Formats: sequence, structure tokens, C-alpha cells
Amino acid sequence: MTEGHQLDPDSLGTHVDRLYRAAWSLTGSREEAEDLVQETFARVLAKPRFLRGDDDLGYLLRVLRNTFLSGRRAAARRPATAPLPDDLSGIEDPAAARPEARIETAELYAAIAALPEPFRDALIAVDVAGLSYREAAVALRVREATLTTRVYRARQRLADALEL
Repeated sequence: MTEGHQLDPDSLGTHVDRLYRAAWSLTGSREEAEDLVQETFARVLAKPRFLRGDDDLGYLLRVLRNTFLSGRRAAARRPATAPLPDDLSGIEDPAAARPEARIETAELYAAIAALPEPFRDALIAVDVAGLSYREAAVALRVREATLTTRVYRARQRLADALEL
């Protein structure tokens, strides 16, 4: 039996980058990803957490995913609104080093967000958050062989979507 520990709020900052990349992959939007990470931290910090094991990142990824799904369910119950146009090609950002790289990154994250949930979650855990297959399988509560297959298929679908 593994001993547990209390989640240290001061150590959350060490996971921000991975959580942000995972959130961007889930949402397909930089701005929504920032909001999702902030909401995740708000939920985690709202009350003390006691973890069984040493996997803080796996726990935080589960909270991030659950927060994302809860938000999607709540949004589905609200009336739909029309989004602003996404075509901002006429606006130049002089601070951007390589604007085409931002477009490529945005396309990649949008393609990841469009994957079916099991494939998307597996790909995010392994390729975006950098978890090992074993850690990702534990975090997603699936067998390691199942996770391996999902990551492989997610990569195939992503390559097809991006025509690589």
C-alpha cells in the first residue's frame, strides 16, 4: 500500500507549463487554455487535497480534464451564441518572431482538440504533458496496452488531419 501526501499548493507552479499545453490541446484555443488552467488551480486550491501516491501531475491532469468536461457540459446547456470571425490575417503582430509558427501551432492544437476524447486524452497525456505510458495509463485509469494503442491511433488521425 502506498502512502499518501497532502498536495502542496506551493508546488503547483512547477506543473503550469505541462497543464497549459494539455489544456490548449483539449480546448484548441490559447485563451480557453489559460482560463481552464486557472479554473483547475482554483478548484484544487479551494480545499486541501490528500493524494495516495506521489503523482501530483497525474492528479492535476485528471482535475484539468474533469474541469474541461464539466465546462463543456455546462456550455451545452446554455443557448448558443455566434462566435467572432477567426480570420485575422489582416492584422500583423510586430512582436511575433515567426507568425507562421503560431498558425502551425494553432492548427496543431485545434486538430488535437478535434480528436475523439479517448484518443485526445491519451495523446495529451503522453505527447503534450510528457507523461510516460505507465504514468499516463494510471492518470487516465486505463491499461497501459490500451493507452499505447490510443496514442498510436491518435497520432495517425492527427497526421491525416494535418496531411503530414
